[in-house]
Amino acid sequence: MRGTRAQTNTGRKEGVNLNKQQKQKKETTIDSYHSPNGTEGERSANDKPEIPANWIQAVEELKTQLREAEDNWEKNLKIKISHLETEALELKQENSVLKAKIIQLENEAKEMKDERKRMKDDLQRKSDQKEKDDQKARDEIQSLRTRVKQLESSDLTRQQDTIKQNKKNENIEENVKHLIHKTDDLENRSRRDNLRIIGLPEDYDKRKSLDIILEEIIQENCPEILEQEGKVEIERIHRSPPVFNPQRTTPRNVIAKFKNNQMKEQVLQAAKKKPFRYHGNMVRITQDLSASTLKDRKAWNMIFWKARELGLQPRIKYPSKLTIFLQGKVWSFNTTEEFQAFINKRPDLN
Repeated sequence: MRGTRAQTNTGRKEGVNLNKQQKQKKETTIDSYHSPNGTEGERSANDKPEIPANWIQAVEELKTQLREAEDNWEKNLKIKISHLETEALELKQENSVLKAKIIQLENEAKEMKDERKRMKDDLQRKSDQKEKDDQKARDEIQSLRTRVKQLESSDLTRQQDTIKQNKKNENIEENVKHLIHKTDDLENRSRRDNLRIIGLPEDYDKRKSLDIILEEIIQENCPEILEQEGKVEIERIHRSPPVFNPQRTTPRNVIAKFKNNQMKEQVLQAAKKKPFRYHGNMVRITQDLSASTLKDRKAWNMIFWKARELGLQPRIKYPSKLTIFLQGKVWSFNTTEEFQAFINKRPDLN
């Protein structure tokens, strides 16, 4: 970029010199016209023509204008040269700034390299420490094994071991319950976009696909959802269990996974407000849950209907918690045992 500007400045200077030479030539030609030693002057002496006064005045004015133009041109040229020098100075300053940034980046790169080396050394140190800790743990385990063998030599030792083992078993059982709960929760979350259709006769899906049947159920019972959300988008839909049992007296449930969770929630809320029908048959639509959660909810059935008869406004909360409304307060129970203990303290409900 600086090379291009230098060439441009050189071209401008050469153009200035050429223009000066051309102007000097023109002035020489005009002056030689009036010179007594010039060709035109000799011819004027012989022929003695009369030159109009206004011509001479015009020539003088032209010469004056040329001189002014030359002065202005030189002045403009100096200004342009000053601007170019200023730009060159600015470029020099920018170059200095860029050099400073490059130095800064190099310093940062060096710092990053040092930091990476420090982290590598720290990781190696931690790895060595971990290896030492592992060896120490192995030594401690070996020591414990030796100690266990010594304790097993007496009845007291065996009793103590039994107590310890019982505690471990209790911890394991608690951990297993926690893991089961987490597994059920994960499974229920994976089914959050699913609906379970109960009571749909088996012969219906022999004539039509299940996704078309589901759309017709929605159209028959809550058409406003289709008007708002458009076509029902189903990722997959199937009977559960997949294999038909001819000895089964009730139709298998239908599991439908929606692509649009909002539409699924709207259908579920509509199904809670009124019973759904399809071609005259009543069908139930509920949230699809894991088998263990359904089993836990099923344990509340009898209590749920009794509480409804007493006007306690029972609700089954996720995953399987019963809530009732009593004396202006909401009571929650995680298990039937908790509810039974509560009832025993309230003779009016027992």
